[in-house]
Amino acid sequence: MLAAGMDARSYARVLGANDRIRLGQLGCGGRSHGHVHMVQLASRKLPVETVAVCDIWSLARERRAAQVKEVFNLDPQSYKYSEDMLARKDIDGVMIATGDFQHAKLCVDVVGAGKDCYVEKPFANVLSEAKQARDAVKASRQIVQMGSQHRSEPYQLAVRDIVRSGRIGAIVHIEQEWNVNEERWRFVDMDTGNSPAREQDRNLEWRKWLFEQKSKLREEDTDWDRWLLGKPRRPFDPHVYLEFRLYRDYSSGIFDQWMSHGCDLVHLWTDEAYPESVVANGGIYAWKDGRENPDTCVAAVTYPKGFLYTYKSVFGNSFRSFSRIQGRNGTIANYGGEGASLFTVSKEGGRDEWSGSVETKSVPLISPAIDREEIVKVPDAEPPDSDGPGDDSEVHIMNWLKAMQSRNQPNATVDHGFSHSIVTIMAAQSYWSGKRLYWNPQTEEIADQPVVRTS
Repeated sequence: MLAAGMDARSYARVLGANDRIRLGQLGCGGRSHGHVHMVQLASRKLPVETVAVCDIWSLARERRAAQVKEVFNLDPQSYKYSEDMLARKDIDGVMIATGDFQHAKLCVDVVGAGKDCYVEKPFANVLSEAKQARDAVKASRQIVQMGSQHRSEPYQLAVRDIVRSGRIGAIVHIEQEWNVNEERWRFVDMDTGNSPAREQDRNLEWRKWLFEQKSKLREEDTDWDRWLLGKPRRPFDPHVYLEFRLYRDYSSGIFDQWMSHGCDLVHLWTDEAYPESVVANGGIYAWKDGRENPDTCVAAVTYPKGFLYTYKSVFGNSFRSFSRIQGRNGTIANYGGEGASLFTVSKEGGRDEWSGSVETKSVPLISPAIDREEIVKVPDAEPPDSDGPGDDSEVHIMNWLKAMQSRNQPNATVDHGFSHSIVTIMAAQSYWSGKRLYWNPQTEEIADQPVVRTS
């Protein structure tokens, strides 16, 4: 029996365990390459295929169609405009991999067409659009998965369970520092979407970009007004189009791309849903290349449960990225940047070490024996390391596909997407305004004064 209130179009063909799931790819840039790869991985375990690709840039959709042909041995239908692809009755779900500022609006269109949706993070970077998209998803009863793949990964879930168990006590501080010494999102090959692998190649590409390189993206091969999707009109610029993460009107850069993962992990580990306050600072210190968004930034976030979360990224130095969860009785430490799976848990920093002054004559690599530090292990999972799994998460897309079949909610719901959007939107607004900002959960608005909480 179908759930009451479900859109009839959405359930004209209810998926069973043996039905082939047919997907469309909306946005055919570099990340959509990963989406097709994820579908390929999932197809080894479940009947699923990509049957359509859509992008307003002709070259992008041609590249993605060629990948689909190679992977699935079928010629996908190619579309310039999303409404044409969404009109197809035989497409069950759509994966969105467009610009940050386009995600929420396109998600509304997808669920409005009766399709399930996998939408990349950030879910939104404008608050009104985040609320509109969340409400549209909830009204549609579609199965929508955020591209926050760490919610499906075993080590992150194991850490959540350790926190829930009370082993390290009440959380007082969570800190993340994820660094790279590179010009992130600027040195992108204009045709492949990939960054040069070696330093000398990056330097060469930088000179080519400044003095020689011309993009294959031509205005006549796309639809500039459609790409802007309601943003202020400006002259066509292929670098803005392809490197939108550097420009304030379309992305907040680090906050949208990395802190969206970081704060979502905080919410996963602590079962929090929204912040109390956010303040951010930073600037452009390493890559003075015309970008508008910072290459170095820090944000401090407070939460209703009574702990501080600090996030920092530096693009001019890559020293030892890490995450750290500090509780009253101990500490969980993560070695590596976003997505790293190597965690340890110990009594270090707990109540038995009021000053933290354990004597040492060398740089310690592990906690003193008295703190009983141990590596977090998960049975049947890949061994942990400081890199962790890549972005193309098989376990995450499998979770979405199985949720499409069962009509149960996936691991990364629209509510989780709304929650990470609140934090990243507030961080960006604080960075640009220089103000500490506050979240009002009753009105779902951002305030510049503390909010009196009501029970």
